[in-house]
Amino acid sequence: MKTIWIIARRELSSFFDSLIAFIIIILFLGFSGFFTWISGSDIFMTGQASLQSFFSIAYWTLFFFIPALTMRLIAEEKKTGTIEMLLTKAVTDRQVILGKYFATLILITIALLFTLPWVITISKLGNIDTGGVICGYMALILMSAAYTSIGLFASSITSNQIVAFLSALFIGLFFHFIFEVIAGDMTGFLGQVINSLSVNVHFESLSRGVVDSKDLVYFGSIIFLGLFLTEVSMSKRNAFN
Repeated sequence: MKTIWIIARRELSSFFDSLIAFIIIILFLGFSGFFTWISGSDIFMTGQASLQSFFSIAYWTLFFFIPALTMRLIAEEKKTGTIEMLLTKAVTDRQVILGKYFATLILITIALLFTLPWVITISKLGNIDTGGVICGYMALILMSAAYTSIGLFASSITSNQIVAFLSALFIGLFFHFIFEVIAGDMTGFLGQVINSLSVNVHFESLSRGVVDSKDLVYFGSIIFLGLFLTEVSMSKRNAFN
């Protein structure tokens, strides 16, 4: 665990040293803040002390920002050759993957923490559903954790950051809304199965304040699968070396 934390701190430092962290946090707060407080669907227009408008826009904002964060994690190190140097220092593939994974999640969590003053402000405007807010943030973190694992996998299969970014977006699109669209044209058991693969179905359930074990299992499964495929991808690289 100590090695994983060292790698995570190294990666987190690189985010801030390269200004990526500052850019992502500012853009995230800018986009989500505009639609939460200023646009036509903002809190003042709805007249409700609720963060649902924020959760809805963050659902899409994070979808695009996470691939931008993960695209360089392994692809850049493969291109520069530093991944080989890292893995010769008695560090396993799994430790490298988990270190980079946790570093990205920490950065996303920091960005979300900057929105906590909005919760305080809204609570002053009316009776806010505290349970719903907590579950909403939980939904954002679980969704981010799932897409981060997908982004890591996409970054592990190429040395080109743009390809990694587009690959992560392409895979994510199916979970984000394509499965739900496909399921809308289907009926019966198969339609229910495909619909259950949609992130939006589970995200909305959590963001409404309903904690269901099937939602937790769903996100946990994507996280595990993404990290597992990343490790398999990196082990294949080792097999050819």
